[in-house]
Amino acid sequence: MSTRSDSSTVQESLRQRGYRLTPQRETILQLFQDLPEGTHLSAEELHLRLQGHACGISLATTYRTVKLLVSIGLLRELDFAEGHKHYEIATSEEAPHHHLVCVECSQAIEFEQAALFELGQAVADSHRYRLHDVQLKVFGVCPSCQE
Repeated sequence: MSTRSDSSTVQESLRQRGYRLTPQRETILQLFQDLPEGTHLSAEELHLRLQGHACGISLATTYRTVKLLVSIGLLRELDFAEGHKHYEIATSEEAPHHHLVCVECSQAIEFEQAALFELGQAVADSHRYRLHDVQLKVFGVCPSCQE
């Protein structure tokens, strides 16, 4: 996982993999960086927000771009068992977080538990894997939906 990145770090990450920082990629990354912490967007929700920027990014370009940004560690892909993925800006290993998801209303809240990251690292190490990410998703029914 990577930290919230400045433009030069993003450009270097892309350049090392043979890509450049296009205006579309920069716009998408900036939108994610400007989101309130804990906000997760699907590609469709991202595309709707991009339409407000008058940048002319198609839905197909949105999908391709988020997949690329996930593959190089700038975005994190999340599956909340809703039939589509959500995305968030990648955070550093020093701030690992996980998600508690309501199966009724789909509300997702973040929680921190460093021990889970350490456990994932230990398991990866024991099998000689290079760790990419540790995600725990806990599914339940939130207090509002229980009423």
